[in-house]
Amino acid sequence: MKKDKAVVYSALEVANICSVVNQTAINWIRGGHLKAFKTPGGQFRVYPEDLVTFMQGRKMHVPKELMELSRKKNSAKTILVVDDDKGLNSVIMNFLSRRLPDYTIYQAFDGFDAGAKMTEYHPACMILDLDLPGINGFDLCKRINEDEKFEHPSIIIVTALEDADIEKRVNDMGVKKLFKKPLNLPELTKTVLEL
Repeated sequence: MKKDKAVVYSALEVANICSVVNQTAINWIRGGHLKAFKTPGGQFRVYPEDLVTFMQGRKMHVPKELMELSRKKNSAKTILVVDDDKGLNSVIMNFLSRRLPDYTIYQAFDGFDAGAKMTEYHPACMILDLDLPGINGFDLCKRINEDEKFEHPSIIIVTALEDADIEKRVNDMGVKKLFKKPLNLPELTKTVLEL
């Protein structure tokens, strides 16, 4: 699998994107307003997602290409937890947040909300209950797999359903792993990392 080369911006490139002079960009960095790192040669470099956060915080227009770069970088370590049981949803989210501090975890409580969050955040992994109000988990899986805009996240099913053919049905939809409730949270975390 080809690895994408990391994109970083120099202070001058940041200045050009923000329509300011080079010294202004350097002042933002030195003042701690814009997150950056230094190269071995002492030059400032800024990651796209940090520039987007800075620009949005200052209500500046963010170019579409920069937003897409940032979204791709951010989505690699994002998880969407979809379960209408708010208590269990929060337990999963809190457990994963503690075990995976580098990850961003979003929550959705029904199929419609899940679809909206998939479109907005493009998570790399989705933990999905099948028995949902609105659009059920089976329909949601089908839509996600058929639509290229979702970028084919790894889907992990968590369910209390006892259908005999459930495993075959979800495997046919490209699901990576099926967990029966009650959940083994350490095992779920391990699976997220493997995927």
